[in-house]
Amino acid sequence: MSGAGCPCGSRRAIVACCGPFHAGAPAPDAESLMRSRYSAYVLGLEDYLLATWHPATRPAALELDATPRPHWLGLAVKAHMPLDETHATVEFVARYKINGRAFKLHETSRFEKVDGRWLYVDGEMHE
Repeated sequence: MSGAGCPCGSRRAIVACCGPFHAGAPAPDAESLMRSRYSAYVLGLEDYLLATWHPATRPAALELDATPRPHWLGLAVKAHMPLDETHATVEFVARYKINGRAFKLHETSRFEKVDGRWLYVDGEMHE
């Protein structure tokens, strides 16, 4: 998988894109964290997703192996809005299929930088 294109859609190899964040490097901004979290959903990296979720809103588990499991198709980042040094939002659309049926997740996610690391707080779903 090391030479494969990154699932976040950057067209870079995963080792030069989201891979370093999955290995523990801090994401430089909220958009990079959001992209790495999308890639983590694609790759089933539940520990990474939980580690990058704000403790105030983090679930106990994600159950990524539950069936039917989504087949992630792609990510489009619509907007990255830094609000101040420690807060930002990222609007995105993630496409996926479950049992052959297509869906899209359109969300504006809120991020907070805590102790030098960006964390996902929560998101507002769009119709």
